[in-house]
Formats: sequence, C-alpha cells, structure tokens
Amino acid sequence: MTNDKLIQVKDLKKYYNKGKIKALDGVTVDINKGDVMVIIGPSGSGKSTFLRSLNLLEVPTSGSIIFEGVDITQKKGPDGKKLDIDLHRQKMGMVFQHFNLFPHKTILENMTLAPIRVKKVPEEEAKAKALELLNRVGLADRADAYPIQLSGGQKQRVAIVRALAMEPDVMLFDEPTSALDPEMVGEVLDVMKELAHAGMTMAVVTHEMGFAREVGNRVLFMADGKLLEEGSPEQIFGSPQNPRLQDFLSKVL
Repeated sequence: MTNDKLIQVKDLKKYYNKGKIKALDGVTVDINKGDVMVIIGPSGSGKSTFLRSLNLLEVPTSGSIIFEGVDITQKKGPDGKKLDIDLHRQKMGMVFQHFNLFPHKTILENMTLAPIRVKKVPEEEAKAKALELLNRVGLADRADAYPIQLSGGQKQRVAIVRALAMEPDVMLFDEPTSALDPEMVGEVLDVMKELAHAGMTMAVVTHEMGFAREVGNRVLFMADGKLLEEGSPEQIFGSPQNPRLQDFLSKVL
C-alpha cells in the first residue's frame, strides 16, 4: 500500500430492511492525502451514508474501510487486540449540517473540551490553540459568547475549527451549508476553501456545485447507493459520461 492512500474503501455495502433498501451498494474508492473529494448526487443517493460510514457512525453491512493502514470495520486491530475505534475517530474531524455545539458552554469551552479530555492537552495550551483557530476564522472576539449568541454561519465556522482543534488527518463534511441561510453559506465555504488550500484532506458531501467545481480535485457522483462516476471537476462538469449524471447536472446547474 502506498503512503498517499489515507482511506481505502472496498465494496462497501449498507442494507436496511433485510436487504430491501440498499443505501450503499458496493462502493469502492480511495481517498488520498491532500484530496478534496466532493460527493454529489440526488437526495437519497447514499452520499451521507457513505460519509458517515468512513468513521463508522454508520456501521456498514459488509465491505472494508482501511484508514491509515488499519481496517476499522474489523473488531480487532493488526496486533490482535480489540480495535479502539475512538482512537481512529480522533484523527477524523466531522462537521454536520447542524452544528452540535454544547449550548451551555462558551465557544472557547466548546473548542477546548475534547483536546483537554480526550487528548489530555494542558488547559492553557488548548485555550491558546483554540484562540488561534478562532482568530483564523474571524471569531476570536466571540470566544466567551454562547452558541445562542452566534449566527448560523458563525456556529458552523466554530464547528469547523472545533474539529480542527483535535488536529485530525482528514475532515469529513456532511452538507455543512444546507441548514444555513443563503447569505451565510459563503462565509463557511470560504473557511473550507482556506483549509483545502492549506492541504487538509477533505471529503465533502454538498449541494454547492460551485464549491465542487472550484475547490474539489476529485468529484464523485452517487445515485441509488452506487458510485456511478468519478473524475476531476473538469471531467464531471465538462463532459459527464453517465446518463444519470447528465440528467442530474441539467437540473442543478
């Protein structure tokens, strides 16, 4: 295995209702270090199920997910000991549609909770890092505010840097702008663009075709639980091959 493959997904399946519903139907794909992989497709195509499977928030029916050389779908690690999925999840930042911030904690407390508790980072160090990250997204002055005092776009920017505070190796975004008012979408996409330019490996489920086209280096098109086409943004948007993809793009562009 070459070192540039961060995640290898092999024949991933997720079935519900005794196999009648195939949310994922044999998806095979590699995510390489530095990839900004954007996953597009109609509603119900399996995009979010695929993304959430990468850190086992959705446990696949079958198939394998090899993350940094370890098959995390197995009960045991390569050393024969019980696999600690939480250890692997620490290396995967996850940003959801809804911000999942703790409402009773300040922004700074939201940011430092996991580094202090999970990674045992000293409190002062965690605070310094959190303030540096908040400054990066223009929210250093909101460190002592509570989530209710922030706009949706601000909350999502906090959710992104909260995930970054754990220093993950890959960031997973599940439709991070779909719950936002249109005028707030840009400020969140700007943060994601900056991350991409800084070399962060990202897998992004989104309806924002402009982002897919401009920032992604690879685009996956999913429908009916299958990966139907993948390629560069130029290939996917400029000369789509699959009839389902052609139909989808005719409706969204």
